[in-house]
Amino acid sequence: MADPQEVLSRRVQSALGAAFGPEFADTDPVIRPSQFADYQANAALALAKRLGRKPREVSAAIMEHLDVADVCRDVEVSGPGFINLTLREDWIAGQTRRLLDDPRLGVPEQERQNIPLDYSAPNVAKEMHVGHLRTTVVGDALARTLEFLGHNVIRQNHIGDWGTPFGMLIEHLLEVGEDSPEADLVTTDPNAFYQAARTKFDSSGPGPDDFAARARRRVVSLQSGDEETLRLWRKLVGLSKVYFNKVYAKLGVTLTDEDLAGESSYNAALADVCEELEAKGIAEISDGALCVFLEGFTGREDKPVPLIVRKSDGGYGYATTDLATVRHRVDDLKADRILYVVGAPQAMHFKMVWATAREAGWLPEGVETVHVQIGNVLGSDGKILRTRSGAPVRLMALLDEAIERAAAVVAQNRPDLDAEGQAEIARQVGIGAVKYADLSVAHDTEYTFDFDRMLALTGNTGPYLQYAQARIRSIFRKGGLELSQARGDISVSEGAERDLALKLLEFGAVVAQVGDLLQPHRLSTYLFELAQSLTAFYEHCPVLTAPNEAERESRLALVAVAFRVLVQGLDLLGVEAPEHM
Repeated sequence: MADPQEVLSRRVQSALGAAFGPEFADTDPVIRPSQFADYQANAALALAKRLGRKPREVSAAIMEHLDVADVCRDVEVSGPGFINLTLREDWIAGQTRRLLDDPRLGVPEQERQNIPLDYSAPNVAKEMHVGHLRTTVVGDALARTLEFLGHNVIRQNHIGDWGTPFGMLIEHLLEVGEDSPEADLVTTDPNAFYQAARTKFDSSGPGPDDFAARARRRVVSLQSGDEETLRLWRKLVGLSKVYFNKVYAKLGVTLTDEDLAGESSYNAALADVCEELEAKGIAEISDGALCVFLEGFTGREDKPVPLIVRKSDGGYGYATTDLATVRHRVDDLKADRILYVVGAPQAMHFKMVWATAREAGWLPEGVETVHVQIGNVLGSDGKILRTRSGAPVRLMALLDEAIERAAAVVAQNRPDLDAEGQAEIARQVGIGAVKYADLSVAHDTEYTFDFDRMLALTGNTGPYLQYAQARIRSIFRKGGLELSQARGDISVSEGAERDLALKLLEFGAVVAQVGDLLQPHRLSTYLFELAQSLTAFYEHCPVLTAPNEAERESRLALVAVAFRVLVQGLDLLGVEAPEHM
């Protein structure tokens, strides 16, 4: 399938090689959209100095060898040496019609890579809050997109399921009873269970049999592999899985229990990580702790910042576990590229972990590691979104409210639907609105959470895009047709038809760009622009009441392509496409 920009790039590159020699055949032709034509080749300006010629002379030489007669109807040099390229309408129409028969809609299949993708990462026996929303939603959109591009994505949900808090959690579980209503809170209100354990711990007396002392002993039992303690720990993890899966099901993400790769799964490897780093002279003892001091990582007064891989009390921290994950993902998962969808404040930590892993030989130069940095979700006050009491906003409560607000709008606008139909649309619109709001901004920037804006049917919102595809469904219902029946030839004689077709031809390149740059907001922006092109198209080009049968068939085929692109694009973002709006 032909992306216009890619086709023109290849043709101009060929002309560069023919005009100036094979050493210029790989020169970037600098193809960009233009306000004076469809596209503009700007290579001449960059090449002029290198060739010792004027830019317009360089453009003229390129033009002599440029073979685009089958693609472009107008080619001209303008300004200081730009080459303006205006596409042929029959070429645009033909390429767009081909999309109807292409199950991939022009999206290329890339060379397959193994890509472990680390995202979501909640903690056992703790509520998922709004801070988990972005890591989960962005990570899932990347997983879907990379898989569609042909890669083997290995989801890694690195849950917090190990460490000192489990001493108090296990003791609290024993006190309330494993089958008690209080134990069930882990699946319904994890924060209540955790806070009850924390309150007992903080208010405990100093005696050897008091709660805090028992909790500390329980940590030792857990880390030493005591079977009864491990059984209780597994009980807590199992209860938390039930809770996680409720959130994931409501959010509509693709994570399952098979993707769990928590801290505990690396416990047996941590001592070996430390021993190998020490044996290789990479780590050293400093103030009783085993530390790695890396060149270039300094803090205040230029003092070196240590990466602590074993604490002075013999315990391990995040650095140790993260080093073990790198080794596992390279050696066992055969990673070509490792992605971490984690909050932006962890940037320095990951740089130090990866530098240490490379020095240890665990991370070969050919394996790329990328921190997909996640910015904060803000409230209307410009601060990190919290409840009035100052606590993080519970993710499940936020999702429930989104559905509730959407339900009120649906009930008002679609009283003709039964309760079940209204509830299904409310779920799709409410969850879609929350997810799309997150994915429509760059993942490393902050955004303000605003239900009214998210649920609006106008502007760059999830409901606007959901409505765009639902409107196409409605057109076909009114015409008494199935979407699969739109098989006519496409013509683009009207400007709005031409603009819509050109936008549809960009889809494959945009999806590939999302996979390469790991930026889902580029797909969101594209889908919004496509929906705007559709709105302009409807204003100028009636579909069912087109002037003649040929134009009607053409426009039905054109909107059928638009429908498939919208639905596929929304699916890559993890946003559902309702039958009705």
